[in-house]
Amino acid sequence: MNPTRRETLALGAAASIAAVVPVTAISAVDSDDVNALIDEFTGGAFVADGGVTIDAASLAENGNAVPVSVSAEGARVILLIANGNPNPGVAKFRFGRLSASPMASTRIRLARSQDLIAIAELQDGRFVKARHPIEVTVGGCG
Repeated sequence: MNPTRRETLALGAAASIAAVVPVTAISAVDSDDVNALIDEFTGGAFVADGGVTIDAASLAENGNAVPVSVSAEGARVILLIANGNPNPGVAKFRFGRLSASPMASTRIRLARSQDLIAIAELQDGRFVKARHPIEVTVGGCG
């Protein structure tokens, strides 16, 4: 079998791309990385439990698009963290004083089963958090 010119060019292009693009494995995020992300957001301030609501299913059949809603009464900013993703900082939602309600919804990718962590900075400067475990049957970051 003799390959055509197009097949040879396509094979060469694919090999060039494969040589340039690094292959990285998904590894577990170190808890120190998540703690550093939280400390950067809070400035090292005390973070109380409760006061934030995470609305997400406890079981996700596919980690490619997991619907999540977060809310916190009186929140100025809400940080959403997926502690098992290669990049744990998922989103940061900012709310002004004229916001109808401090609530946001999105879809996120989850690499594996893990906890979602939401930390809210309230209008008075306090920080509150919530944690929600999600079991993922098929990972989405890889």
